[in-house]
Amino acid sequence: MPIPSITATRRALVAAPGKPFDLASRNSGDRSLFDDKETAKTSLKKDAAVINELKDRLYAEKKRSLLVVLQGMDTSGKSGTIKGVFSDTTPLGMEVKAFKAPSSNELARDYLWRVHNAVPAKGRIGIFDRSHYEDVLVVKVRGFAPAETVEQRYGQINAFEKHLAENDVTIVKCMLNVGHEEQGIRLAERLEEPHKLWKFNPADLEDRKLWPEFMSAYETAVERCSTRHAPWYVIPSDSRTRRNAMIARLVRGALEGMKLEWPGSKYKPGDFDIG
Repeated sequence: MPIPSITATRRALVAAPGKPFDLASRNSGDRSLFDDKETAKTSLKKDAAVINELKDRLYAEKKRSLLVVLQGMDTSGKSGTIKGVFSDTTPLGMEVKAFKAPSSNELARDYLWRVHNAVPAKGRIGIFDRSHYEDVLVVKVRGFAPAETVEQRYGQINAFEKHLAENDVTIVKCMLNVGHEEQGIRLAERLEEPHKLWKFNPADLEDRKLWPEFMSAYETAVERCSTRHAPWYVIPSDSRTRRNAMIARLVRGALEGMKLEWPGSKYKPGDFDIG
């Protein structure tokens, strides 16, 4: 099976802006883009190398930035995606921000304050492990804010992302769609495998009990906040390899869409005698 084009990947995964969105119709184990796992591995390897080259051009140019948002339930593979998609990427020009429960200082500010502070500077790729969408997901499901406050946030988030897009930040938002059964398997792995035990958090089991409520919150967030300037891509994530390959296609496409060029210089060969 050939590697799907970037255009085909986008079309298959995007939640169409302004259209109704049904999360239940998105199969977390879908293999239509990468039926063969070896093809996915090959695609990921090629894209990872290109992403590194384009990242260097982005860093040298220092005019634009790329923000990759990874949002998903526990065990959906946010950290694994970062490791896989950026496996060939050197650290220079890379920023990763993992959003945990807000601190007292952050709670004393508006909810987007800590997020805006983490937006990558020009010339850099920033990756959000969780994001500002926590404020319409866990905050909504757990009732940490009134319903009317959460309702206001969809429009505020859209305005925030539009502001970023208009200021040279390209945004790639990926919802890592893992199935309920697959999540159970992965949570069990965390208890059974010593190198994964540190990841286990009993609170994850409490969120698992609220699976329908979380799926409803994700569905609303994707439908309300998939826009032309920052569309949502819903990634089938039951297969780690295929998940990484799909997201690498999207990241490569975003960087290629910038049409990055090496910047010129006022210096020319022969201007200096190196000796």
